Amino acid sequence: MGLLQEFREFALKGNVLDLAIGIVIGAAFGRIVESFVADILMPPLGLLAGQVDFSNLFVVLGPGAVPGPYPSVQAAKQAGAVTINYGLFATAVVTFTIVAFAVFLLVRSVNRLRRERPAAAEPEDIRLLREIRDALRAR
Repeated sequence: MGLLQEFREFALKGNVLDLAIGIVIGAAFGRIVESFVADILMPPLGLLAGQVDFSNLFVVLGPGAVPGPYPSVQAAKQAGAVTINYGLFATAVVTFTIVAFAVFLLVRSVNRLRRERPAAAEPEDIRLLREIRDALRAR
């Protein structure tokens, strides 16, 4: 069997295609969640924290070539300042939490569907063979 044919069989297996589809959908879902967190969820939280833009919460550890204060993380980075961007970190934590919760709900739903599935009836010939086996053991 040629290398190309082996690769073709591998690439066209159902599991590989399912994985590829899952990765594409997951990436799209990740972008939706990132937008939800950055554009809808974090602005009100930023207002509650007394800031307009939550992503610009940072601490300057070392000034850059241009002395501060810096109005944004981007301005601090352009000046070469060393910063701790705790606002961006908090946004990443919220995004991760939402994605993890969504995955948890998905896995939970799939597990429930698997448990609720009725057991398949045993074929008649298998049942008879088991009865014969058990009768032979009993002798």
